[in-house]
Amino acid sequence: MAIRIHVDVMLAKRKMSVTELSERVGITMANLSILKNDKAKAIRFSTLERICEVLECQPGDILEYVADEEETE
Repeated sequence: MAIRIHVDVMLAKRKMSVTELSERVGITMANLSILKNDKAKAIRFSTLERICEVLECQPGDILEYVADEEETE
């Protein structure tokens, strides 16, 4: 099971830079990079809420569940 994070897609749709999102959300560039590159193991609801607020989107616009190939067989 994997959860994919599509922050980069929403940034492109909103024509916003990673730096601007980082500043407006109050998250470090390093932590935002971890999220963007699917390296995060967890995200605080407060951070997710702030990202959604700034990007004017829903959590489902950012998060996607992808089943492992083994699970689907």
